[in-house]
Amino acid sequence: MERLERDVVIVGAGATGLTAATQLQRAGHSVIVLEARDRVGGRLWTNLVEGQMFELGGQWVSPDQTALLETLDELGLETYARYREGESVYVGSDGEAKRFTGDIFPANPHTRAEIERLIGVLDELVAQTDPAAPWEHPMAPEFDRISFRTWLEQQSDDAEARENIALFIADAMLTKPAHAFSLLQALLMAASAGSFSNLVDADFILDKRVVGGLQQVPLRLAAQLAPRDVRLNQPVRRIRWSAAALPAGAVVGESVEVSTDELVVTARHVIVAVPPNLYNRIEYAPNLPRLRQQLQQHQSLGLVIKVHASYETPFWREDGLSATAFSPYQVVHEAYDNSNHGETRGTLVGFVSDEKADAVFTLPAAERKQRILESLAAYFGPKALEPIVYFESDWAAEEWTQGAYAASFDLGGLTRYGAMQLEPVGPIRFGSSDLAAEGYQHVDGAIRVGKRLAAETIASLRGASE
Repeated sequence: MERLERDVVIVGAGATGLTAATQLQRAGHSVIVLEARDRVGGRLWTNLVEGQMFELGGQWVSPDQTALLETLDELGLETYARYREGESVYVGSDGEAKRFTGDIFPANPHTRAEIERLIGVLDELVAQTDPAAPWEHPMAPEFDRISFRTWLEQQSDDAEARENIALFIADAMLTKPAHAFSLLQALLMAASAGSFSNLVDADFILDKRVVGGLQQVPLRLAAQLAPRDVRLNQPVRRIRWSAAALPAGAVVGESVEVSTDELVVTARHVIVAVPPNLYNRIEYAPNLPRLRQQLQQHQSLGLVIKVHASYETPFWREDGLSATAFSPYQVVHEAYDNSNHGETRGTLVGFVSDEKADAVFTLPAAERKQRILESLAAYFGPKALEPIVYFESDWAAEEWTQGAYAASFDLGGLTRYGAMQLEPVGPIRFGSSDLAAEGYQHVDGAIRVGKRLAAETIASLRGASE
């Protein structure tokens, strides 16, 4: 068993953990990053599938994500615009594919008016919501007790308008059914992006990609640390975090011991930079306080399949389509042109979330693939049925993720536990994009949280030495 000493142990080599690590190192503190996987990146993963590069996890950059944009600049990474020329496609309740331009789906005048009205109502509520403290909204208790679907049913008698508004939060972001989370959680999701209108505007929120893939952010951050300070295949098994729990002979001033199957690291602080659903994969000695244990039981990740389909050419462009497509009635609720920079091949990316993902996961792989491709063909025609490379990113099957995109609270959980999730427990701090305000569930949020955790830890280390 190898024994090491560091100022800070960081659990998880995703964007949050590596941002915190590099910030702490720059401040003169020794760190070690312990990662359960055989790679760095967490929910960022750029990989070759049958020779085709796919971004299996997060990938997009939007103009409001200033922390990410600054990091890209610091790391020397270039971006390119997502292809968006041509018309978009909407499949309504009648099953007919309709072309359109702009943000609002083609619909009858009443439905269109209801969609625009509901966007306005939500924008007003979002403007009143602090993404850093949504539980402080004057109506927070009421908003957190009502599901987003129930609230929408109270607001409009137009079913198609409700389904489309729900799609922007439920299917496309939280990847949970709209009845499974509260209105307050929906407002936090929109507030983290600046407005509900920003979520509606695909050209804003899905603006650019990184040349070579977004996983380069954690890869280049990790490269700033010494190889011995980033340890892969090291799932953390136990954190001892009080003087009473530490072994005899521990160095004065140390307050935490972190153990894997091969390492024991003694340190003064630990940052657990993994999704909240994985906190309980670690044994804590002593146990975390009871309310922290309860908090973890009221947060869960959503479920989504990210579908990649590559073709010899981007055939939809010849048909005058941008490949931007939406429908709350299709298996694939949204799709985009995801062709890589400099490639002649065309790639579509589509998403199957929440209860639709439940349904297709009951099917054999070949039948699931056929159902998904048929849904893409409903948007783009029969050529979509014959990709040369096809792959499904199934993050729920990843042992060290178990869902996507991010964790959210159940009904009532945000007001009950939201503020508590930001508080340290002794020398332990928790954080990831799941706990971000601005940039919630995005890499931008992961970077912001990493910097916040590093700053708090640096202040604690400084205070202890004075």
